[in-house]
Amino acid sequence: MVMPTALVTGSSSGIGAAFAKRYAQLGHDLVLVARNAERLRNQATELRARWHVDVEVLPADLGTDDGCAAVETRAADVGRPIDVLVNNAGFTLGADLLHSDVDAEEQLLRVLVRAPMRLTKAALPGMLARDRGSIITVASVAAFVNHSSYGAAKAWAVRFSEALSLNLAGTGVGALALCPGLVRTEFHERGHVDVSRVPDWLWLDVDQVVTECLRDLRRGKAVSIPSLRYKGLTAAGRVLPRGVVARARDAGRTLKRRR
Repeated sequence: MVMPTALVTGSSSGIGAAFAKRYAQLGHDLVLVARNAERLRNQATELRARWHVDVEVLPADLGTDDGCAAVETRAADVGRPIDVLVNNAGFTLGADLLHSDVDAEEQLLRVLVRAPMRLTKAALPGMLARDRGSIITVASVAAFVNHSSYGAAKAWAVRFSEALSLNLAGTGVGALALCPGLVRTEFHERGHVDVSRVPDWLWLDVDQVVTECLRDLRRGKAVSIPSLRYKGLTAAGRVLPRGVVARARDAGRTLKRRR
């Protein structure tokens, strides 16, 4: 019996690692993609031993042409079909456009926008031919707030997934944007983002985020916002004038600096 296969980018930590673990639990073989080859190998060894699934390791930097092309080739391989694509790889700059480096900004767009688009285009033909498959693109609640290029890139991910979901209506292929709030992972530390004063109630458990995402995917939703608290905060952000939300965010930053 051929087992379904999930390809997860940014799989070596955080939300990506949680998706890899969950799909292994569900009996999927895996293709793990990240930059750090050693971490990928260690992750693969653990998943194979615990869940008895086949795990392929594909070290690649999606911010480079060669790295992205290597993953595209794997996603498009009809002889080894991909049933689930999780576009999770990403990072943040920890600075707004006025204070960021232009090359870093371009790299951000390559990883958060260009790579998900190209990998989706690579995986879709095979999924449509088999009339089954899922494409999950990890966005963020930052997509709904005016906040730097990171938020703009995540807003693209949401609109991209919503449009794709409409295009796929009537097929056996689904597309969804996952929009979590703050999740306890390495993400903020790597992006040099100070979250020391964030209240505990705003933090989400990474496994619960994945659980809610897959539940929403089964229900045919195009956007998944885990937890009632973030659903409420996101709804408020959509209703309030954008200038009000931006001023509230900036006021919070000012207070934080004064402390």
